[in-house]
Amino acid sequence: MTDTDSLHAHAERIRSSGALGRSRLIRRLFDFLVACSLAGRAPKEIEVAIDVFDKDAAFDVSQDAMVRVYVHKLRRKLEEYYAGPGVAEPVRLAIPKGAYRFALEPAIAAPPRPAARTAVRRWLPLALAASLLANALGIALVLHGRAARPDDPLASVRESPVWSRVLADDRTIFLVLGDYYIFGETDRSMEVRRLVRDFSVNSPKDLEQYLHRHPEEADRYLDLQLGYLPTSAAFALRDVMPLLARANRRVRVVLASDLNPAVLTSAHVIYIGYLSGMGMLSDLVFAGSRFGVGESYDELVDRVSGRHYVSQATLPFRSESKYHDYGYFATFSGPSGNQIVIISGTRDVAVMNTAQAVTHAASLAPLVASAGGASSFEALYDVYGLDRMNLDGKLLLTSALNPARIWTGEPALHAAPAAPAEPGAPGGGKSGLARADIREH
Repeated sequence: MTDTDSLHAHAERIRSSGALGRSRLIRRLFDFLVACSLAGRAPKEIEVAIDVFDKDAAFDVSQDAMVRVYVHKLRRKLEEYYAGPGVAEPVRLAIPKGAYRFALEPAIAAPPRPAARTAVRRWLPLALAASLLANALGIALVLHGRAARPDDPLASVRESPVWSRVLADDRTIFLVLGDYYIFGETDRSMEVRRLVRDFSVNSPKDLEQYLHRHPEEADRYLDLQLGYLPTSAAFALRDVMPLLARANRRVRVVLASDLNPAVLTSAHVIYIGYLSGMGMLSDLVFAGSRFGVGESYDELVDRVSGRHYVSQATLPFRSESKYHDYGYFATFSGPSGNQIVIISGTRDVAVMNTAQAVTHAASLAPLVASAGGASSFEALYDVYGLDRMNLDGKLLLTSALNPARIWTGEPALHAAPAAPAEPGAPGGGKSGLARADIREH
């Protein structure tokens, strides 16, 4: 078989695999480059723009990077093919850098490692996150071994209404971790120099749409298939996992960005992470809540009392003295009898404190008592932190949640003033469940 025949057959296998996806332009670009390669020619960028993207001869390739954007996308499609259906291919179809054509190259079983400094710079955040999670899960297994003893210290916690509704049946339990998408910023040599977190870009699809709107930045930003978890997720897992050990075969760990909406209506869901990482859960939870999330996500606004609870974790002086952070907990029933549990907070020390408070008998009992038997309620904690350590936490208030507003989209309701917060806390008062008279606004 000649090289031309081999290239043609290889291209047909890629087409039939579906690896090119549904993008009409990606498929047109692939077919055009295959035809040029079979004819033995390498078109110029302006030719690609005219023949594939229907641009005219006045199209300025120096000002519009559309061709380069789609060539980059096509390279990623090929990488996905060779990581999946084409993993056993002895040769691979490649687009050489600086050329608009295909070439057959031998498959490399083990690509050489990048320079140590570049590798550390690029993958350190992921390695740290993986290490933290591995440590947390390892600790959880140790604690599970201890929990198997007859004098199980977690028995009363599992029997509490907060956890018994999750553990009593055989539904799948989804442990949802609030995650954040990050991408790379490159220099002129296409080396990644910075990792970027942008609240308006929360997935590879968001980045793709951004680059489509700003093609002049196509060579600047790069999807690295990276995300990160706040460090508090690892510490919170240490507290939560032992409770779920007996149901470990039913536990599924997913990222909030990958959560399927259908899961929320059928399975038990436990969310761990920042308020800003809740994703689709945020709209559900706060539809039936007395609270709203502030614009910065470092703030909770009490719609009933008008008080604002603003985290001090990001203030300049936070490393010099104790600061306030705010933990948020909620539990409510789903439409099919499933249960949703939210362990969250404005920043790390708040998430860690909330996880501890709802997984230890001494702090869980007052929470359950303050709920007064309600199956759907929320709680706010005032947490004192110092240099990312949660020193102390105080239950400020509990309040009934309205599941009807969460699941049926009832109009916004007005709640009468609830019991004020405990003396000494921001706003002052006594903690307790808000037994509000709820009526239409």
